Amino acid sequence: MSAPHRTALRFVPIVAAVALLASGCATPVGGAATPAPTETSASPEATPTATPTPLETRAPAAEIALPASCDELFTGDLRAMLEADIAPLNDPGVTMYSTENAEALTLLDSGVPNLRCTWGRPSDRGIATTVALVSDEQAQQIADALTTAGFGSEPGDDGEYFRTSQKMLSMDDEVVELGETHFLRGNAWIATRWINYGPESYTPGIVAALWQ
Repeated sequence: MSAPHRTALRFVPIVAAVALLASGCATPVGGAATPAPTETSASPEATPTATPTPLETRAPAAEIALPASCDELFTGDLRAMLEADIAPLNDPGVTMYSTENAEALTLLDSGVPNLRCTWGRPSDRGIATTVALVSDEQAQQIADALTTAGFGSEPGDDGEYFRTSQKMLSMDDEVVELGETHFLRGNAWIATRWINYGPESYTPGIVAALWQ
């Protein structure tokens, strides 16, 4: 499967005391630039630890097969909410990556079996999710990379959640919120990046559909 791409968005960071912050950026797909974060916060209950618990020591979880289509990920109330709030599913113009973490992105690009799904249109509001099948070693690599990057982590749904979020100022002086949620369980890794739309029920809804 072809590597995911990024959404054509352009932001400038919130002005801080040091003017040089305005020059920092990461590049999203489509040639636009995403600013360096000026404010990052993990979920309150998700505090990163210096030494994450090795995933292989946790209770074994059922493995899954890669879904045949995105329709298998979004069902019931979650599907209805997304169609009402941020349709359509898989607009070809949305090319945002499912993660901005370099190590995690490298692993996604390495050829692991994966399914990519997006919600929204090319704009400053949308979601990109990739479900990938990974080995125990790869899952531990992801967990270590996210923890090192400052993601908050917490157990849940027989797996592990990793979260981070940021706020910045757009070129139109509007506050933009963006972040990532990752979930590891068994042989599955769910990677999601969102911009201005990240409902808490999103990833748990996908988890429920995959391990129903």
